[in-house]
Amino acid sequence: MEQGKRSQQHETVFRGTSMTDQTCRNVTIMMVGDLILDEPNPDSFFETSRQTLLTADVAIGHVEVPHTNRGSENSTDVPAPPANPENLATLHRVGFHIATLAGNHIADSGPNGIEDTIATLRSIGILSTGAGMTLSQSREPAVLNSHGTRVGVLSYNCVGPRDSWATSKKAGCAYVKVLTHYELDHASPGGPPTIYTFPAPESLEQMEADIAQLKSKCDIAIVALHKGVGHTPAKIEMYERTVSKSAVDAGADVVIGHHAHIMRGIEIYKGKPIYHGLGNFVCVTRALSINENDSPERLAWAKRREKLFGFSPDPLMPTYPFHPESRNTAIAICKANSSGVLESGLIPCYIDQDARPTPLKRNEGGQSVIDYIEKISKAANFKTHFEWADDSWVRIRMDA
Repeated sequence: MEQGKRSQQHETVFRGTSMTDQTCRNVTIMMVGDLILDEPNPDSFFETSRQTLLTADVAIGHVEVPHTNRGSENSTDVPAPPANPENLATLHRVGFHIATLAGNHIADSGPNGIEDTIATLRSIGILSTGAGMTLSQSREPAVLNSHGTRVGVLSYNCVGPRDSWATSKKAGCAYVKVLTHYELDHASPGGPPTIYTFPAPESLEQMEADIAQLKSKCDIAIVALHKGVGHTPAKIEMYERTVSKSAVDAGADVVIGHHAHIMRGIEIYKGKPIYHGLGNFVCVTRALSINENDSPERLAWAKRREKLFGFSPDPLMPTYPFHPESRNTAIAICKANSSGVLESGLIPCYIDQDARPTPLKRNEGGQSVIDYIEKISKAANFKTHFEWADDSWVRIRMDA
């Protein structure tokens, strides 16, 4: 179905704008992880996934970096270079409806970068949530009415840096403040500590209030969390479970994670799916290249990252500087209607040598990706069962 025709079937509710759609039927929601569109001809990286994404009634992805031509590097962390605003039009052409923006890099080009990213997305008909010119704007949800089912999305950054957080008078992103405590619980000064992480109570309560308010206005509430330790297979930190489950307790029907640039396990909590990390989808950039890098800060981080996390990117994939295991990825999929989520699952994908995420059928490599996701879910002690619904997607359920 053509994208123009699809967009006319939805009611959008975003910062006071509304159009009505009276058609009622089940809807398919697809969600992906990080999107970095920092190479020429970004459409080419969606060649293998475009047809799948276009079948979604609601498609959601996380825009990782600002898209602007007028920002300056504004972060004291490791700044990501801004991408060309024109590249965002690709997301419309391949079927995306909503972009989450709360992340550690969205403020790297300052207020101009945030303003331009949101304005460009809006100009091409894509809603955004998670960033704004003030904290209240960043906490506004994106809500879409698809065939009589109102789908709402909120987006929060759980990893910092503080520079990225919005305030009442400062552009930035919505966030959940996470605290880290190091406990040396044995007689060995300077030895390895036990690490405890937990959300600041007042910050968690604010997120919970936002979710409850959203749920009162929509049928399906989706919460996107930028969380986790990057480039580390399987591991899920303490705070990730707390924040994710708190989101469900507050009314979220689906929780999705991103930031780690590698898949995380999947669990079911109170009947709701929590995708702890959807990994990379289209993530193409040379910003972390060791061979060609014009930024001393990014070059230093690229070298340090390999030592910290124990991996080296594939030298034959210069635009994909990530952990080799991160090529196992997925599209989260939920079937829903105004009564709630009916089924949840995923479409297995593998990032090919040209950095294109490619949906895989069961006997065409899909089972290998599912085996990987099942392995990392078990490593996190999740009692999740994966079963093929047909040759193209897998249902997720709790083990009996």
